[in-house]
Amino acid sequence: MEANFWHEKWKINQIGFHLDKPNPLLINTLDKLQLSKNAKIFLPLCGKTLDIAYLLEQDFQVVGNELSEVAIQALFEALNISPEISQVGNLTLYQADNIQIYVGDFFELTHEMLGEIDAVYDRASLIALPSEMRKRYSEHLIKITNNTQQLVICLEYDQSIMNGPPFSLNPVELNEHYAKHYSLDCVESNDSEDGLKGKYPVTESVWILLPLT
Repeated sequence: MEANFWHEKWKINQIGFHLDKPNPLLINTLDKLQLSKNAKIFLPLCGKTLDIAYLLEQDFQVVGNELSEVAIQALFEALNISPEISQVGNLTLYQADNIQIYVGDFFELTHEMLGEIDAVYDRASLIALPSEMRKRYSEHLIKITNNTQQLVICLEYDQSIMNGPPFSLNPVELNEHYAKHYSLDCVESNDSEDGLKGKYPVTESVWILLPLT
């Protein structure tokens, strides 16, 4: 998918994927990562998610990446934080106490930029990408985070009745991307009461990915 697709979504505020509260699936399952206070969590393709405010309230450090600068300006406004803004390579870095957001192309991120990451929270990254982009995404994510543990939220639905994004992602494909590097455990799975976009049956699941030793 082209960058212009997402820029246009944010420009016209067509962001049905944005929740008006922290994701209950995150709240219910975050403790399974057994993170210490002040642990650093990376959120790829984070948008202006309220999950960031929740994680900061739990005394975690947050590092994020988002293509749209509009989204990140809205994020810091909602957080009531005035960030320092600088240029790092081809990316724009918005940062303040315990939060760093890199604005720009995910594939421009490096391990050196992120530093050591304690966990990845993939709320809507893999499912935002069509299948032909997922392999490149997952390989780059593993590289820049040094294969750290992940909490991944997946959606499963009949994609013949609605094309994404978000796209359907089943356990078989998730394993194709990650089983060489992680053990995968589905810790929660529920049929959504509201449905996808309010009308399509969808199952939401949460996976914990732990690095293989």
